[in-house]
Amino acid sequence: MDSKQLIACPVCDVLHRDQDVAAHTVARCARCGTVLAAPRTGAMTRIAMLSLTALILLAAAAGFPFLELKAQGLTHRASVLDAVMAFSRGPMAPLSLATGFLIVLLPAARYSALIYTLAPMALGWRPAPRAAAVYRWAEKLKPWAMAEIFIIGVAVALVKVSGLAQVGLGPAFWAFAALLVVTILTDNSICRLTVWKTLKTRSVS
Repeated sequence: MDSKQLIACPVCDVLHRDQDVAAHTVARCARCGTVLAAPRTGAMTRIAMLSLTALILLAAAAGFPFLELKAQGLTHRASVLDAVMAFSRGPMAPLSLATGFLIVLLPAARYSALIYTLAPMALGWRPAPRAAAVYRWAEKLKPWAMAEIFIIGVAVALVKVSGLAQVGLGPAFWAFAALLVVTILTDNSICRLTVWKTLKTRSVS
């Protein structure tokens, strides 16, 4: 059998015969049960629109006030960018750089890469130049794009801070909360095998 007709499970590396999977059905690994393919009708359009929504939410989350703290008659508002810039000098500068990259820049880059890869194909066009390389890059960025992890960490921190000051949630907090939902929907909509097959088919057509 031609090696191009085989696909490997990403978890246990078992080889399976590559076959077409009907929409709204799931193909699982025969050994470990990992989902290999789960194509859905209109998935690329949905992912592109969700990625665009995520970019808008990310811009709002970075620019608008995130928290408002009141203690002893004093009020302080801070945005995500304020938090990043707070450590931009001195020995904590690397932390500031890492925070900016992991919370804002890398998620924005990943969503932009998904739009670049999937939007043309969702419209029925040929893939954009180097779309396969860009999509591979988006997949590699996924573990490092931690905007959703940030909101969970903030929620845990608020439990401790609430005993010291009155805490108000700004628009950016709710933007991040919505971003968490959009990220989950985006990741659940992606069938990587279908994307790669479509990239290959459209590129040679």
